[in-house]
Parts: sequence; C-alpha cells; structure tokens
Amino acid sequence: MEIKRVGIVLFENIEVLDFCGPFEVFSVTRLNEERRQEEPSPFEVLLIAEKEGPVLTTGGMQVIPNHTFESCPKLDILVVPGGWGTRKELKNPAMLNWLRDRAAEVETLTSVCTGSMLLGFAGLLEGCHATTHWRSLDWMRESFPSVTVEYDKHVVEDGRIFTSAGISAGIDMALKVVARYCGETIARSTAKHMEYLYPDNNARRIQL
Repeated sequence: MEIKRVGIVLFENIEVLDFCGPFEVFSVTRLNEERRQEEPSPFEVLLIAEKEGPVLTTGGMQVIPNHTFESCPKLDILVVPGGWGTRKELKNPAMLNWLRDRAAEVETLTSVCTGSMLLGFAGLLEGCHATTHWRSLDWMRESFPSVTVEYDKHVVEDGRIFTSAGISAGIDMALKVVARYCGETIARSTAKHMEYLYPDNNARRIQL
C-alpha cells in the first residue's frame, strides 16, 4: 500500500483526545502485525497549526506542530479536531480558508467532535449527513439547514467525509478510515493492539 499522509489540525484550546486518539490509531496501524517493530505504519501523521511554536491545548498540554499552514505538504487525509477553541477558529479566516483549500485536495476529510462545526462554517458539509458532540447537535442543525444532523450515530460516513461524535469518537472514526484504506482485518488488529473495543455498533455511546 502507498503511504498515505494524514494531517491533523491544531489550534489553541483544542481537546487533547480529539487529536491524540486519531494520531494513535494511524501511527500504530500495521499491515503485517508480525513485523510490528520492523515495518512502519502505512500512514504518515503530521500535526499542522497556523503558526510555528507550541499550541496550548485544553488542560494545559503544549504540543509542537510539524508544519504551519504555509509549509504543510500535500495531504491525503485531513483530520479536524474540536474543543472549546473551535469557537474562536470559526471566526478565523486563515483557518477557514486553509480548510477549504486542503479539503479540495484530500481524498478523505474527517472531523472529531466540534471539528465538524469548523467544516460546516467553511462550507464543506453542504447537503451532507453529519454529526458532532452531543451538546452541539442542535447548534449544528440550526447553523446548517442543508445538513442532515445524525443524532443517534457515533460516526457518520458520507462519501469521502467522516464526522464523529464527542472526543473519544475520534478513535472510532480513525479505525473506520483505516478499514476503508486497509480493510477491516487490519483495522481490527489495530484496535486489538490498542486494547480498544472495535466499533461493531455505530450507535451513539450515550443516551440523549
């Protein structure tokens, strides 16, 4: 399999598990489980932020991105996490314009939690089925009349676009992306390596 480059967007007050969950899934995937230590993942994972320097996450973790918007190479898969910081980014033209430009080139466009709101405000969910964190479902419905908001699904696949529910749902979303690219057997092996229950059931994990 050709190596696929995954870009994960960072911004101030991003939710940690929103981006670390998918990062872990893509980075530990192996096509040959028996050669886990000898062979790399079929996914190259990069962290991208608007500017250079550490990004302060929710909870105070500082993360150093690999690239800025300007230096970011071509991507195959784009992951847009969420968190409280999305409220500021919704009004950031640099973020929204970069998302539009990159969405036009990637094979697969994904979001975790309220990262879907960034996609929506960038005009990338028009006519799609999508979901987000349970606290923001009504906000999504009110903000984007053309979007069919899925209240009961943990991960929503609409063609090349994957959106997912809150925080931990990014792990499930990333496993579904692995399954699409590498097959379900590899995705299940990845989940097993992580000691994570493979998402056979796509129902939302909490009762609304």
